[in-house]
Amino acid sequence: MKAVIQRVSKASVTVNGKIIAEIKAGLLLLLGIEDSDNQEDIEWLSRKIVNLRIFNDTEGVMNKSLLEVLGDSIVVSQFTLHASTKKGNRPSYIKAAKPDVAVAMYEDFIRQIEKDLGKKVGTGVFGADMKVDLLNNGPVTIIIDTKNKE
Repeated sequence: MKAVIQRVSKASVTVNGKIIAEIKAGLLLLLGIEDSDNQEDIEWLSRKIVNLRIFNDTEGVMNKSLLEVLGDSIVVSQFTLHASTKKGNRPSYIKAAKPDVAVAMYEDFIRQIEKDLGKKVGTGVFGADMKVDLLNNGPVTIIIDTKNKE
């Protein structure tokens, strides 16, 4: 499971011209799922994200978590995070989980992060053509791969 985590001042997701999710300060999470991902990946990644100390404290130091600042979040599925560009110029998405697996994992991740945050999160629509608008704060962008827990 891969996640691109972006600290935002605001973010929204639009599908078919309609805003379906919108937040102020918090995190925009782009989530890529592969076939080998499991419940352990979901739980580890959710805990890591909600506790990641990337929000400023009163001294301007990144020392507070999403939980501590009571921030909001949006989770958007993005299979292209598993693109392989090793050969040629056309990316291969062979590692990305197929929808029959990925949809359930995406929904499980949403439930887990809502549980860990203690509140609802905004979401995209799996497989839809989405327009994601964000104002990256910092900018702060972090990539986490559950297969490479550094």
